[in-house]
Amino acid sequence: MQAFAIGIDIGGTNTVIGKIDRQGRVLQRSALKTAAYPDIADYIDALGSAVLQTIGPDTAACAGVGIGAPNASYYTGEIVQAANLPWKNRVPLKALLEQRLGGMPVTLTNDANTAAMGEMLYGAAQHMRDFIVITLGTGVGSGIVCNGELVYGRDGFAGELGHVIVKPHGRACGCGRRGCLETYCSATGVARTARQMLRRTDEDSLLRQTAPDDITSKTVYEAAVQGDALACRIFAFTGKVLGEALANFIAFSSPEAIILFGGLALAGELLLQPVREAIDRNVLAVYRGRTDLIVSTIPSQDAAILGASALAWK
Repeated sequence: MQAFAIGIDIGGTNTVIGKIDRQGRVLQRSALKTAAYPDIADYIDALGSAVLQTIGPDTAACAGVGIGAPNASYYTGEIVQAANLPWKNRVPLKALLEQRLGGMPVTLTNDANTAAMGEMLYGAAQHMRDFIVITLGTGVGSGIVCNGELVYGRDGFAGELGHVIVKPHGRACGCGRRGCLETYCSATGVARTARQMLRRTDEDSLLRQTAPDDITSKTVYEAAVQGDALACRIFAFTGKVLGEALANFIAFSSPEAIILFGGLALAGELLLQPVREAIDRNVLAVYRGRTDLIVSTIPSQDAAILGASALAWK
């Protein structure tokens, strides 16, 4: 009987469920529309049914269920005021799903933490005890591992590195503050930089072929790989801001590696070179050259459910 775990990624649009073996192979995958269930009881019923169908008859072979979700607390098993989910305030998701599954163990944590767990079990950090995963997507998330354990803090919400302020009084952030890292170094941050730079100059650029509101990080990347000077400067600026922040992150945990994950990380050297240069310029001398900068090798379409399943094995 082949052992497996269930990994669940809860997003504002879709909830993806994966049946994962110990080697990180996705044996089965299914999904349901998160937004189609504004009532949490209906959602738990639908999710529980989908999980049980995915498990099948071999319940004894299932190590458990791991879930990654926004604003999720590992300690309480609750989702707390997640902006992009249909249920507000505090949702005791762990307890509700365990009840629906007849007592099968469920572990819940923040979605960025699952990325770190996935790297530790299946990815680039398999032999590391100290590393940081930075997720560069619509926002900037992070999972911090020290001495082989995720850093949760007193309430399970530690490690929000995307909301470290890097530019005091800077860009407005969805969290309600200004100048957060994710307003500059997320995919949406790159698009904001592009629009800002285009307004400040009349320089010719391929980016002017796209309406400002339609510019995305992909638009900027495609222009940069064609040698567009303005697009290349956007990546240079983004990498500088990210590298300066990473130099500070290195100082507080002395990680063996920082692993970048997400669509923006796939820009390769356009982003990585200025990040490395900014780290080298700003990191404390005792740490210089001691932290590797790595791009995740976990397939992006599987990363969330792989990381969630790692919670069950852990």
